[in-house]
Parts: sequence; C-alpha cells; structure tokens
Amino acid sequence: MKKLTKELVQKNNAPTKILQFGEGNFMRGFVDWQIQQLNNQELYRGNVTIVQPLPMGLGEMLNNQDNLYTVILQGLLDGEIIDSSEVITVVDDVINPYQQWNHFLSLAENEDLEFIFSNTTEAGIQYLESDQLQDMPPESFPGKLTAFLYRRFAAGKAGLTIIPCELIDRNGEKLKEIILRYAHQWDLGAEFITWLDQENIFCCSLVDRIVPGYPRESASVFNERHGYEDQLMVKAEPFMLWVIEGPETVKEKLPLVEAGLNVVFTEDMTPYRERKVHLLNGPYTAMVPVARLAGLETVEDVMKDPLFSGYIDQLFATELIPMLALPESELIVYAEQIKERFLNPFANHKLEAISLNSIAKFTTRLLPVFRRYADEKNQLPPLMSISLAALLLMYRNDQVTVHDDPVIVERFKSAWEQPTTAVATLLQDETLWGTDLSKINNLTATIESLIEKIEAADIRQVVSEMEGTMMNA
Repeated sequence: MKKLTKELVQKNNAPTKILQFGEGNFMRGFVDWQIQQLNNQELYRGNVTIVQPLPMGLGEMLNNQDNLYTVILQGLLDGEIIDSSEVITVVDDVINPYQQWNHFLSLAENEDLEFIFSNTTEAGIQYLESDQLQDMPPESFPGKLTAFLYRRFAAGKAGLTIIPCELIDRNGEKLKEIILRYAHQWDLGAEFITWLDQENIFCCSLVDRIVPGYPRESASVFNERHGYEDQLMVKAEPFMLWVIEGPETVKEKLPLVEAGLNVVFTEDMTPYRERKVHLLNGPYTAMVPVARLAGLETVEDVMKDPLFSGYIDQLFATELIPMLALPESELIVYAEQIKERFLNPFANHKLEAISLNSIAKFTTRLLPVFRRYADEKNQLPPLMSISLAALLLMYRNDQVTVHDDPVIVERFKSAWEQPTTAVATLLQDETLWGTDLSKINNLTATIESLIEKIEAADIRQVVSEMEGTMMNA
C-alpha cells in the first residue's frame, strides 16, 4: 500500500498566511481542518506553516508525508451518523525551531502572514525568567513568539492577529502580558512595545471538539478504506465550536461563520466559557463517580441507561442551566448537542479515563455552580450533592480505582481511616477544594446522610429516589 504523499493527493496551492505553534492532534483536527474548509469553499486562500513547540514532535513524520494527513469525523451530529474522511492539504511546512531557528525567524518577514494560532498545552503560556532574546531558541512558547514578533517589527512589517487555543481562561490576554514582560526584560524599546500594543490583535478564544487522535486500534481498517497508509490520521467528533473574542475585523479576515462553521465572534466570551465549563465539562464530572459506583464503564453506557440518562437530563434542566447567564433557549440547544455527543457510538469514552484528577475537576467545573445554587435558592442542589457524596466514596479507593495526585489520594486515605469523621474532615480540607466546604449550610450532614444511604442500599436506589422526589416536587 502506498504512503500518503503529494504523489497521491495534490497539495493546496496558496501563500502561507498562518503560523501555527503546535502540531498535535487537536490543532490538526480543529484549526487546520477549518482552514481547509475555508480554502475548499474559496472563502480564503492561505496555507499554514506549523512550528513544533518542543524539541521532539511530529514534524519529521509530517514532512515525510509532505505534510498531508487525514481527518476522520465520526459521531452523531443533528441526529445523523457522520463517518467521513478528508485529506488536509493546507499545511505547507513544519519547522523545528530547535534545529531551524534562523529559518523560523525569517518567516517573520513574510508579507502575506496574517494569523498566529497556538496550542502548546495549558502549561505552554508561561513566563520563564531564564529566557533571553539571544537564545536559539528561548525555551518558552511566549519567548519564541516575542523573538519572532521583534524580528517582524524590525523588518517594518504589519502586525498580526494572534489567537491562542490553550485551555486556560483569558488565554490571549495572558499571552500578551508575558510577551510585554519579555519586551521590557529584554530592553526591546518603547517603539516595539507600542507596535505590539497598537498593531497586533491578541484574541482570547475557547475551543471545543473531542479529538481522540490517531486511531491505533483501527488504523489498518482506515488505511484499507482510504487506499493509502497514513501514520498521522486524526480521528475527531463532528461537533466543533470556536468562540473568538475580538474586534469585528477579525471576523471579516477569517470568514469561518460564512463557511457554515460553528464559530462565534464576540466582544465578551465569558458567558461562553462558563457554558462550556459548566454544561459540557460539568456533567462529565458529575456522572463519573455516580456511574462508576454503579459499575458502568463508558459515557455511552450512562446515556443508554434510563436511570442515569434521567439524572443527566435533570442535572441540566434544574441545576446547571438555571445558574448560567445566557438565554435559556440557547443553553437548552447546547445541552441537547452535548447529550448527542455523549451518545457518540464511535467514541468509547471510558469513565475511568475521565475520572483523572476528579477533585480538581469538581472544584473548577461544578463547585461554582453548586455554590451559586445554594446561595440563590437557600438549599443544596440535590443532584450535584449526590455526585459529591459519590465522589468522596469513590476516593475511598475500595470500590473503584482512583487516578489523582498521590498527595490527594493519601489525604483521602488518611481521612477515611476515621469513618465517623471522614466527611467533615474532607469537606473542611481547603487544600482539596480551595475553600472550607463545611461552611456551606447543612452540607456536611447532607453528604453524610447520602453516603449512609448509598452504602445501605446502592447508588441506583439513591438516584432513583432523588429523581422521584424532584419529579413530584
């Protein structure tokens, strides 16, 4: 079987207009896929040059395939099963700055360049005091980008639109803040700082698409289907969302909405971030301890179980959606999309895998809504309370295996050695939750009671009784 190269598939013939930091599965299955759609529809004519953010990466493998790869979309979308494959042809080069630093900097003088995208993981947008302008290269992503932008400024070129995709809040603002810090530290001058501030646009963005990546277990099947060997194919769900906070000019330069893609340009992305964190990530986190204690293995198992799918339905309707500051109709539509994604027959999304670092996830994704509900209604949210009780039981580590920082696991182990005080001890532990949860009115007694009921009967009976009580209320 022939390998995927430009001998089999014609490359996109367009100038390089985009510099992308990150060659991983997500960026190739999300950003580059969208640029492909723009070029396919002749709404945009521009290619992508990728910068490998770490010394070891996929650059060599991509170059060996002439930077071609396949995106496989599998899942449910608007009630239809999607199972498609498309070769992405818009990546024209992958640069390793650790070996090609001068080549990387020379791209700063490209007249056609318009955009910089990035996904260097949550840890990528960080300041390293040791980075210097003369390093070849600086270690951090912001350090590399500062050097690149300084070269562009020195060459008298126009500023760029910079849209990071890292999963941190206010990612564009934080990236700009670090770049300005380097500009001062490296004495790059007031004119450069003014150019950075006035000629470049730093957008905050929020991304949403599940991209499992290379389908290792079924790669041979896909190769047979495609008729070529592709070592870098990327599997993703059909659903995608990109929220970009920035001026109207960005929407005009990047016509993603016109291409029919699920992209939102807004002046304030805060409500959309809350929507994703609490309506998508929140239910994942809520279902994990409850479903794992019931012996379920995947998200699809949860959604096909009438009891637990009912739990998720009521969680959305009664505890999550009412607490978010977006139009209810819009939130209901988004919730239905999420339920459809949870039912993806191709995902095989393991609850055990999702359970990694569940304490931190509960704190970020559910606790703010939990507290808001308790404050506004002067009572505890029943379904999230069941999830919290099941979470404490799960971390007792005697029914299912937990995956978390050993220090956190040890704190639970130590607390559970005194069963009568375990719940109070754990809820008071600010190192776990960032606050003393025992101060929430009646929470300790409620969680103790729920755990007692779960252990006396089982989790299914407790969920069933709670759902019945809520439906009859």
